[in-house]
Amino acid sequence: MQFKRVVITGIGALTPLGNTAREYWDALANGVSGAGPITKFDPEKFKTQFACEVKNFNVEDFMDRKEARKMDLFTQYAMVVADEAVQDSGIKEASLEPEEIGVIWGSGIGGLRTLEVEVESYVNGGKVPRFNPFFIPKMISDIAPGLISIKHGFRGPNFATVSACASSNNAIVDSFNYIRLGMAKAIVTGGSEACVAESAVGGFNSMKALSERNDSPETASRPFDKDRDGFVLGEGAASLVLEEYEHAKARGAKIYGEVIGGGLTADAHHITAPHPEGMGAKNVMKFALKDAGIQPSDVDYINVHGTSTPLGDISETKAIRAVFGDQAYNMNISSTKSMTGHLLGAAGAIEALACLLAINEGIVPPTINHFTDDESFDPKLNFTFNKAQKREVNVALSNTFGFGGHNVSVIIRKCD
Repeated sequence: MQFKRVVITGIGALTPLGNTAREYWDALANGVSGAGPITKFDPEKFKTQFACEVKNFNVEDFMDRKEARKMDLFTQYAMVVADEAVQDSGIKEASLEPEEIGVIWGSGIGGLRTLEVEVESYVNGGKVPRFNPFFIPKMISDIAPGLISIKHGFRGPNFATVSACASSNNAIVDSFNYIRLGMAKAIVTGGSEACVAESAVGGFNSMKALSERNDSPETASRPFDKDRDGFVLGEGAASLVLEEYEHAKARGAKIYGEVIGGGLTADAHHITAPHPEGMGAKNVMKFALKDAGIQPSDVDYINVHGTSTPLGDISETKAIRAVFGDQAYNMNISSTKSMTGHLLGAAGAIEALACLLAINEGIVPPTINHFTDDESFDPKLNFTFNKAQKREVNVALSNTFGFGGHNVSVIIRKCD
């Protein structure tokens, strides 16, 4: 079977660094941190009191207040970035049947804040239990692609992927596969998360997963630094419109880049800890390279999972060295989570977008907040510490790994 080629023709973003794709990229390239004190609730009783929140977001700038109240924040974020990407792509003006356009979306947790509110209301509600009639549709992860399709009339493949922090890369790979197999002409994909909430901070604190550097939030996310002490929770969303290449070319669409491969594996090791030798990470990158039909020497940049946890950063770099050999010394590596924090199920979407824009701009965004070298890491690896670097990026790889041992890699290249 001859696979179809799949390109990216529209982008959108809503992140702790900026509320459009362009704002997001400008902040990334300039090494800006999105971290600050939590404003969504009073964090005083928690060990961690900061996060990377979306800023200056007023949902009524984008939709009617009555409609917004029917959605959890993660769905509001999804609707906003999907609108940006759809408008950017011009896909609604293309000569496609509604059944040829799908929506595949990733979210690791979905409507967590909605769940909190409804449980609080039930516990404090007296003898008669009262629940919001929109409770269930606000909470479920698949409501985001459902509502995107309802708004735009897209009747093609429609579902949500849930693989923890790999969820939105999972959505991108699934979208890629549906289009290259000829089962859709275009798919709106990406991911969203809105988990700056008491239960999330409390839960991650109890696991000792979050940084507790409350005195300096903006320097708390320190991937590959000797003094890293956990990740910084983030929120937001990003969307990509994937389209069959010949169709995009025929309609004169703007083409940002081409998705050429994807890999999916499991660690089969532990519910939260990565495999100590990076077995799943190693396999997923190998599978992605094989799927793309390229060699390790073809990759210019890896946007790593790089959460700033003591174990995860080490296992991922072991995997990179095992897969790429000496080519690892010729590539740029960076963790944009040093700036955005960890957006959980939306991480893959914003980081795939970072790869795509690195290709378009000829700039590798940095890993900020590097202060002290860690002898655990090969000093010859180029982690793009503290400052962006100019280089031609023809092929970029994005890694995401999730609790449960889920691993997904996506490979994007400059389109001919």
